[in-house]
Amino acid sequence: MNSFFFTIYRIFVPKPIRTVILKKRLRKSIIDHYSSLHEEEVNDEEKEILEYLKNNPVEIFPYPFSSSYSAEKTSLHYDGTNRMHYVVHDGRRLYFRQGWSRKRILRYYTDICREQDPGSPHRYLSPDFSPGKNDTVVDIGAAEGNFSLSVADTVRKIYLIESDRRWIRALEATFSPWKEKVEIIDKYVSDRDCDNEITLDTLIEQDPSVSFLKIDVDGFERKVLSGLSHTLSQTSHLKIALCTYHGHDDERDFTDLLERRGFSVEPSYGYMIHYYDKKLRKPWLRRGLLRAVR
Repeated sequence: MNSFFFTIYRIFVPKPIRTVILKKRLRKSIIDHYSSLHEEEVNDEEKEILEYLKNNPVEIFPYPFSSSYSAEKTSLHYDGTNRMHYVVHDGRRLYFRQGWSRKRILRYYTDICREQDPGSPHRYLSPDFSPGKNDTVVDIGAAEGNFSLSVADTVRKIYLIESDRRWIRALEATFSPWKEKVEIIDKYVSDRDCDNEITLDTLIEQDPSVSFLKIDVDGFERKVLSGLSHTLSQTSHLKIALCTYHGHDDERDFTDLLERRGFSVEPSYGYMIHYYDKKLRKPWLRRGLLRAVR
């Protein structure tokens, strides 16, 4: 489709319909591609997704658990003192930023619950990979803070780093019960230090107790890792949950980088189909994240 017709297509075809068309084409492409390979060239995790796609449309998480989450199952509450909505997440209040409609909050909360399902390739933790009571956690790309909320009772300290200041008041409300050990930093984690940017090397130099990193920054993971080079070379004990689904080569490149620094690296189980990425290409299936330990 040339640029002229693509522009006309985007103007006259509503986005929901374009998404349906995209997912149908993508489903056919994935099935055709893997069906053309010899059986030994397709691993068990890929075969599981192919079986799913035979009877289901393309989803970000192409697994049966994806359909078990529904916004209608969630109760949304309003805190008049803070003037913010919240849900009760694992017995704790999880607040959302002001200005969002009830519908948007419930849809967003459903999505973050789905992505942290025990069977999700996007799940940061596993039974063998989690921070302990002596760990200091840095949550890079904290957003609403659901990851840090899940470990708030069990870790030594948490740094919440979130550059979108519209989340800050919600984070303050959510983590008020743990304010003695939670510090919020409203900067970008980057490869340089300036007024609104900070490198992880600088943060860890200021607090050498940092021992667990969760990195989920919408495609800026490479820049974050560039600002972590000294720590990767020097720190003896570190765990990293690092998202890899934003870029085509992220899993390969990040695995190589971390293994060369002496980390033991394992991907999460399964794959994602990140069809929101306009650069998504063959073979379309991407690992959700890596779990690295040294």
